[in-house]
Amino acid sequence: MRVVIQRVKHASVTIDGNIKSAIEKGLLILLGIGEDDSEDDIKWLVNKIVGLRIFNDEQGVMNKSVMEIGGEALVVSQFTLMASYKKGNRPSYIHAAKHDISIPLYNNFCKELSLAMGKTVGEGEFGADMKVELLNDGPVTICMDTKNKE
Repeated sequence: MRVVIQRVKHASVTIDGNIKSAIEKGLLILLGIGEDDSEDDIKWLVNKIVGLRIFNDEQGVMNKSVMEIGGEALVVSQFTLMASYKKGNRPSYIHAAKHDISIPLYNNFCKELSLAMGKTVGEGEFGADMKVELLNDGPVTICMDTKNKE
């Protein structure tokens, strides 16, 4: 799994002109699921995300997690994070998981993140044409890949 995590002042997902989910201060998480990803990847990522200290403390130092500030999270599926760009200029998505694998993993990731945070996590809609709006705070953007845990 690959994620792009952005610290945001606010973020939302709109589908067909209707806001599906919106959050205030917290994390926008773009989630790419690969063909060989599993529940173990979900557990590792959720643990890393809820503990990630990228919010400012009273001294202005990035020393607090989303949990410590009472922040929110919005998770958007994004298969393009799995792009392979080694040959030519047209990305290949051959390593992105097919729907029968990715939809259950996406849903479980959102469920596990909600449980870990103790609150409902905003979601996009898997496979939909989504318009994502955000105000990146910092900017702070972190990329993680469960294939690079070491």
